[in-house]
Parts: sequence; C-alpha cells; structure tokens
Amino acid sequence: MVIADDNNGGDDVTELKIETLVKSDKCDRSAAKGDMLSMHYKGTLESGIEFDSSYKRGEPFKFQLGVGQVIKGWDEGLLGVCPGERLECLAIEDGPAPVNIFKEIDLNNDNQLSREELSDYLKKQVPEGAAGTHDLPDQDKLVEDIFQHEDRDKNGFISHEEFSGPKHDEL
Repeated sequence: MVIADDNNGGDDVTELKIETLVKSDKCDRSAAKGDMLSMHYKGTLESGIEFDSSYKRGEPFKFQLGVGQVIKGWDEGLLGVCPGERLECLAIEDGPAPVNIFKEIDLNNDNQLSREELSDYLKKQVPEGAAGTHDLPDQDKLVEDIFQHEDRDKNGFISHEEFSGPKHDEL
C-alpha cells in the first residue's frame, strides 16, 4: 500500500486515485465501513519524500475503516478492498488534520491508554447491527492484539509515544 498525500493528514479529499497493483485471487468479502483492517503502507509526499512507513516499524497498521481514525482518503479509498490486494492510493487533501484519537481514548487524561479505555472506545465505534460486525474478532481479543503490538515496554498501558494512531495537535 502506498499513500501519497500533499499535506500529511487533511480532512477534505480534493483528489483520490486508486490503482490496484496486485488483485486478490479470492475475495469472499470486501472491506466495509466499521471493519478492522490490518495493512502495511508507505506514506510519501507527491515529491517522493517518505513521511511514514509501517514496514520500517516491522508491523502492519491496524485501524477501523470509515470512522475517522485515518485520513479520509483511506476511509474512502479502502472501501471494497479485498484481503491480499496491493494498491497505490493517491489522496490529495486540504483541510484540518485528523482528530487526536489518543486524547479521545484517554478519558482520564493520564497520557496512557488502559485496556478498559481502549475497549470502551472501540465499542463506541461500531454501530449496533453494522454490516460485517459478526466477522470482527472478539472485543477482548482485539484489545489484547492491539496491546501486543502497541505496548512496546509491556507495562500494561499504551503511552502517547507508543500509540501509532492519529495523535497530532496542530499548532
């Protein structure tokens, strides 16, 4: 997955181009709003300068599709994608940066996320009866999977530094 974005995280997609580089051989179900996705990506500016890469961190990025956890270009461009497909996505965006998800999850403002805070946040993200929710992993397992990848110092909390989701406060 290659994402090119002219200002690293705006809100209004002014141009979105998706090119499928590798098509999936089998697609029983494509990605829909509310699904949890796990993917590798390399983020570059139009100039070719890389600004982020899950490959360099050695683990895929996990997020919920269609609920504003990622740039709008991803929320729109990844709808209908099948497991195993490889895409190039050009998302030119203008506007404010995405919401600081870390602050939304950190209800007690202690600058670290507990399992309970993460679980409560995830439950609020999936509308009751949403399509595909029966395919989501068990809530507790999902929280444990996220902690396995994010809690690098294994202290039982995800710090602001460890958190890989949107956490920018614009000046």
